Amino acid sequence: HAGFSPGSAELARESISLLARSASLADPPRLGSFGAVFIMLKSALGAGLLNFPWAFGKAGGVNTAITVELVSLVFLISGLVILGYASSVSRQKTYQDVVREVCGRAVGQLCEVCFCFNLFMISVAFLVVVQDQLEKLCISLYETVTGSSEADMPYHWYTDQRFALFIMCLLIILPLSIPKEIGIQKYTSVLGTLAATYLCVAVVVKHYLMDSHRIIYPDTWTSMFSVVPTICFGFQCHEACIAIYSSMENQKLLHWTAISVLSMFFCLLTYTLTGVYGFLTFGQGVASDILMSYPGNDVVMIISRLLFGVSIITIYPIILLLGRYIKSQWSLCGFEDPHSRCRVVLTVAWISFTLLIAMFVPDMADVISVIGGISAFFIFIFPGLCLVFTMQTEDVSPRLRDILTIWGVVTIVVGAFIFGQSTTIAVMEIFHKFKA
Repeated sequence: HAGFSPGSAELARESISLLARSASLADPPRLGSFGAVFIMLKSALGAGLLNFPWAFGKAGGVNTAITVELVSLVFLISGLVILGYASSVSRQKTYQDVVREVCGRAVGQLCEVCFCFNLFMISVAFLVVVQDQLEKLCISLYETVTGSSEADMPYHWYTDQRFALFIMCLLIILPLSIPKEIGIQKYTSVLGTLAATYLCVAVVVKHYLMDSHRIIYPDTWTSMFSVVPTICFGFQCHEACIAIYSSMENQKLLHWTAISVLSMFFCLLTYTLTGVYGFLTFGQGVASDILMSYPGNDVVMIISRLLFGVSIITIYPIILLLGRYIKSQWSLCGFEDPHSRCRVVLTVAWISFTLLIAMFVPDMADVISVIGGISAFFIFIFPGLCLVFTMQTEDVSPRLRDILTIWGVVTIVVGAFIFGQSTTIAVMEIFHKFKA
């Protein structure tokens, strides 16, 4: 999520200062409408943007992908509204606490596990994006300095992007992640939105400056489902939405609904423009990371690459901090105090495992598929459960209770289907790539 987003990103990816404040009951709500929309955008617009043109190709073309986006948007907005409502009912200020309070301890524990795993996989996705950009930047520098082509570039272990990623984790990401708080967030959070906006405009402009490719559409209608994990990852800001809602000055449900609709509309516009024009420019040959499809010496895209890279490097410690502060993580180390030495152990372990996975992942699409499947819990399943459980205790008319309960069940079923389908596709694709 150079947003990050997921989730986020993308997953409270870019609003750690807000999330930290939301945990304190003493802090009075002081977030206005404009601030709420902006933080929602920062949480959603992220690394998933790089994957949308590829997803449009896999889905069967522009019309099919946009149709899936619009249908998904109904559930995305519904989930945000439900979570805001559940927060007001339960008077809790974090996603996990709301689910635990409304749905019970067992469901709350499941939510915590999914939350931690999702943050972990988003960390992997961010490192994969950084690795891809390092590779392209290295090629660009070689071609610029020597005047030779990529094919003539010699291989050295110290020029390998995986080695560069290791050095970056060791010298930059680890020192940023060790501290108890990430104070630099307030200075760097704007990078995610800037990177996303710049990339969207650049992709549209480049479409009219470059030769477009012939479009070949997939033969099967089932291919439309392949876009769902990318949509879930890209639009995912649900984990952060409760922290945002509980920090707002105006917490009326109608106002929160307007905030949710407006935020998702701007996300839809950005993602759709990038997906449509990126796909129309490169056709079925578009890379899973759209930046990898452009020439290495393209200055406009080099700037975009740098923006995304720097943004993700500064966001990664935020994702790690959110995962590190999940209570179950401390119990694994036998500590109750989040300021103990276990913080260092968890930080080093988190970075090490995500780095190892990122080094051997074929491309970002594989990670996005996994994250998109897990995102179904936060976008569909947990909000649906919250709606069903609240309807059992809230004083509403029987007719309205039945309608909302049915909608909650439909949301849960859709989420379960998306999770199963996304996970199956991800496992099969990863298996085939490693087998090949």
